[in-house]
Amino acid sequence: MNLTPRDFKGRSDPDWCPGCGDFGVLNALQRAVSELGLRPHEIMAISGIGCSSNLPGYFNAYGMHTLHGRSLAVATGAKMANHEMTVIAVGGDGDGYGIGGNHFTHTARRNTDLTYVVMNNQIYGLTTGQISPTSSIGMNTKSTPFGNVEQPVNPITSAIMNGATFVARAYSGDVRHLSGIIQQGINHKGFSIIDVFSPCVTFNRTNTHDFFKDRVKKLEDEGHSTSDWQSACEKAMLFGDTIYTGVFFEGDRPALEDVEPVIKTGGPLSMRELGLDKEQAQKIIERIM
Repeated sequence: MNLTPRDFKGRSDPDWCPGCGDFGVLNALQRAVSELGLRPHEIMAISGIGCSSNLPGYFNAYGMHTLHGRSLAVATGAKMANHEMTVIAVGGDGDGYGIGGNHFTHTARRNTDLTYVVMNNQIYGLTTGQISPTSSIGMNTKSTPFGNVEQPVNPITSAIMNGATFVARAYSGDVRHLSGIIQQGINHKGFSIIDVFSPCVTFNRTNTHDFFKDRVKKLEDEGHSTSDWQSACEKAMLFGDTIYTGVFFEGDRPALEDVEPVIKTGGPLSMRELGLDKEQAQKIIERIM
């Protein structure tokens, strides 16, 4: 039986602002997993804190809404416990590149086999409009009334330099293109990071849907080679009249699960016998409960 995107609709309806770019990301994710033939019980969606981090509640799969910036740490644990699960981490630019920047760096370095979808609105939306790590220089917000003076993070170049083996960017207004990239990321063996421009229509009046529609160009139309990391970094640094989307880099370095001795043989850790008798197991359960 083939599932449709509707089969991945969660029990709750999104409470995002009308016009929020995150609606497009949710739509694209639902399309992607249904077209891949995945089932809800085969997927684990994990998030941190922020507007975008509410997504697991709107998505029919196993899910965890974790601590601020810690989605990748929990996602890594989930993948280590059951490497047969499709693990997808989601969140925003503040959650992922700010307080979660350390986990972003080390997940890329380890090349854990999971997909990370970052809804990058270049602002802190849940706290009503302060600069984030990806806010442009000069942006006026509640926290920068005289304009932002800090250089923004470039997630694409950071991911490539730290060892991620699938690095892509998309725009939430192009759901079909984004869905295809998410499918590629899930199919890739290793850490897949997809940075998605997802406009905040309430607090970011600079990086709007119109802003991106006039500037976004697809790398695949430019004949870009995804094995050329230098070209990928050069194109990723362009943020003016032209902003590239698509797959910037794809490598074939072994994923963590393929080199970790404990996981390589014996099946998922969560399915293995603990080697305890019933009395020992009951004592542990009673102590925890």
